[in-house]
Formats: sequence, structure tokens, C-alpha cells
Amino acid sequence: MIKNDQQYQHSLDGLQRFEQSVAELDTNESLKAEPVRWQLHRDSYQSQVNELKEEISEYERLLNYDKSQPIKIKVESLNKLPDALIKARIAAQMSQNELAYLLGIDQQRVKQYEDTDYQCASFVEILEISTALGVEFETAVMQVDFEEIEAVKKSVAKWRN
Repeated sequence: MIKNDQQYQHSLDGLQRFEQSVAELDTNESLKAEPVRWQLHRDSYQSQVNELKEEISEYERLLNYDKSQPIKIKVESLNKLPDALIKARIAAQMSQNELAYLLGIDQQRVKQYEDTDYQCASFVEILEISTALGVEFETAVMQVDFEEIEAVKKSVAKWRN
């Protein structure tokens, strides 16, 4: 996920390099002599092209979002909440510095939150950030997976022994 303009520019540069690599592979007759190897290389580069295009497209969509309408950001799991908070900030066309100002904290702290996908933020801090970004949950449905709980218990027991 692209989180800021610097990463966006880096992604654009990377996309250009990978597209150039695909084009070079397509014209490299000596590599085409080994079709399996050629296809593996080409698929690898093309996969990177596709992934970068998707990330760039999403970032541009967020940057250009019409703020006259609320944006809906799907959060498929609690683990994806950090991405949603970052997307909300980008769609609001708010810099990390502006968010920090609203929160009354140093910009470096917001950068640290985003760089670590909010792993260093407390629950209260996440609530404050959500409020500053105007994030509201419309509906939240949680599913408790008892098999997953048992698997975690077994894994913990294994590692502790």
C-alpha cells in the first residue's frame, strides 16, 4: 500500500523499470530460446507491474476523491484497520503533519504510527485518530472462530514447551 507522495513517486519509478524489463524480455530472442525460463522471468516482472499499477491506481483514486461525498472504505478484518486509517487520511487530502496538529502531537509520531501500521499506537490513540479523520463504523460484525482459538492454544503450548 502506498502511504505517501514519496512512496507514490518510488512506485511510479519502479513501475517504469518493470515495464521496461518486460519490454526487453519480449524482444530478447536469446532468452526466448528457453521458453520456460523466459516465461518465468516475464511472469515475474509482469506480476510486479500489475501489483504496482493496482497500488498506484488506488492511491490516485484516494488523492482525487470528491470530498463532497463520504468515502466508504471496506475493512475486512481488524488487522486491516491501519490501512483504512491511512486511506482515510489520504482521501481527506490531509498530510501527516496536519493530522499531528489536529491530535496535538508531533508529526514524527504520526509517521511512526503509519510506518508501523499503528502497532505502536494504543487503542485510545487509534480512537482519537479515527475521530480526527471522521472515521465511523456503519456496521461491524465480528465472528468468533473457536477452531482458530484452539489452534492458537496448541501453538502457544508447543512454543512454551
